Amino acid sequence: MIKYIGIGILFLLVAGSWFMFYKTGDEGRDIEKKINLLYERGDPEEQVPELKTKMHGIEGQRVFSGILLSFLSAGLVGIVFVTEVLPIFAQKLTHAVYDSGEEVEQDAFHDARVLMAQGEWEAAIESFKEAAEGDPLNRMPYVEIAKIQKVHLEDPMASIMTLREAIEGQEWEEKDAAFLLFRLAELYDKDTEDRESAVAIMEQVMEQFPETRHSANARTKLHEWGMA
Repeated sequence: MIKYIGIGILFLLVAGSWFMFYKTGDEGRDIEKKINLLYERGDPEEQVPELKTKMHGIEGQRVFSGILLSFLSAGLVGIVFVTEVLPIFAQKLTHAVYDSGEEVEQDAFHDARVLMAQGEWEAAIESFKEAAEGDPLNRMPYVEIAKIQKVHLEDPMASIMTLREAIEGQEWEEKDAAFLLFRLAELYDKDTEDRESAVAIMEQVMEQFPETRHSANARTKLHEWGMA
């Protein structure tokens, strides 16, 4: 609602600037006609200098109105594009990528992506949660929620809780479980400076997935941290 009020106010300002721009243009043309008539018929009362001064003032007002109009119009177009056109474009692009050629298949994440494009972070999180309920073994909704919480809401602890709940709440395939554990360790190490918890998670990966590339990657990370 606030968004549309702002757009409405900006639209009125643009309309007002257009009105002033054309009004000063009409006034300037009228004065120019008067000056030309005085040149043709004579100017016994010496009105031309005063009219020229007035005309210069009107031209200055018109230049100012034109500059203001340009800025306001650009702002209006930009806001409408970001809040209205871009989300529609994002939705169309999603359908172009994910829809089949014969029958349109609804992308479970498209509503959340539209909300992200609009900067509606909390609503996007709720939409991703609904997608996760429909496909609980898909790790992407949890990853996207954690990303929003970390990057846009600047709440790394909430991001950590999201990944922990996801890891503990499902029986994940090996690759998905390892991915989520590595993301969780990264959050602990880089965003909360809790190296101890990050090390414990890497040790968990080694214990849970021995003799795998995940275990090797965890061992390499521990070497980087000087904890091997």
